[in-house]
Amino acid sequence: MNYKSDVEAVDALKASFEKLLSEVQKVIIGQDEIVKNTLLSIFSGGHCMLVGVPGLAKTLLVNTIAGALGLNYKRIQFTPDLMPSDIIGAEILTESRNFKFVKGPLFANIVLADEINRTPPKTQSALLEAMQEKSVTAAGNTYKLQEPFFVLATQNPIEQEGTYPLPEAQLDRFMFNILLDYPKLHDEIAIVSETTSDAVKTVEKVMSAEEILYFQHLVRRIPVNEHVLKYAVYLAAKSRPKTEHALAITNQYVNWGAGPRASQFLILGAKVHAAVSGKYSPDVEDVNAVAFPILRHRIVRNYKAEAEGVTVDNIVQKLIDSQKDFN
Repeated sequence: MNYKSDVEAVDALKASFEKLLSEVQKVIIGQDEIVKNTLLSIFSGGHCMLVGVPGLAKTLLVNTIAGALGLNYKRIQFTPDLMPSDIIGAEILTESRNFKFVKGPLFANIVLADEINRTPPKTQSALLEAMQEKSVTAAGNTYKLQEPFFVLATQNPIEQEGTYPLPEAQLDRFMFNILLDYPKLHDEIAIVSETTSDAVKTVEKVMSAEEILYFQHLVRRIPVNEHVLKYAVYLAAKSRPKTEHALAITNQYVNWGAGPRASQFLILGAKVHAAVSGKYSPDVEDVNAVAFPILRHRIVRNYKAEAEGVTVDNIVQKLIDSQKDFN
């Protein structure tokens, strides 16, 4: 990538992002915000958690994005009997009586971890360690994962029997928590029309792995005004009960708030959101644009909030509203 300046590179990122959105939307209908947030996460170098009922095209979404990005893709169906070696890989004894490491499905650019809460904590931890370290350890040897490396995990919110919910500390490894809802009726009509015909839509490759890595590094070079930096940090800090900056609603309804990783992701997400919106530096609107998917799985409600029907998104909205006169 021979761009004369970072400004020119940001323009190229915006153009590539728009083309990418257009390609994915050929196949994925009516989930524009979900597609956009997933792509924002990829260019931020983060991972995504998708929460939604079955049948909302989560697998198709990942497959389509992988195709448009020219990346290899693996799907892991998480089950109660899945072992860490099933996803990491294992050493086998060859005919020549030497040990050889056989790579598991984690060795891909994009990994769909389907129903991550269906597998025991030991296997969940193996995945989360790989997400954090970008490497895996087997038989005392460390193996680097391919880059870019992006995990999209799914959870089914309606079937909780026989599940192992991720602890909040492990959920914190995911940059975005994206809620999938049923499509609108006019979108569903279009989905049914297209998926029950013989027409096949193909997705063109928009960029390479090298370009994605370049843009991920570019995002980190985008300058941030100190006012915006403080805005993001205060937004996260206000979610922490019994602390100096906690809001009344926080003390009333929250057991545990967002940690420093949330502040980091708010800035990274805002940088990408600004770049793909045609701006060369993020403002507070860009922080607000990514606040819900970044904060909603980092705020733990108490029993009072659940009893009174106060959702995490209600709390996040109050946090944002409290920042209107931030200076």
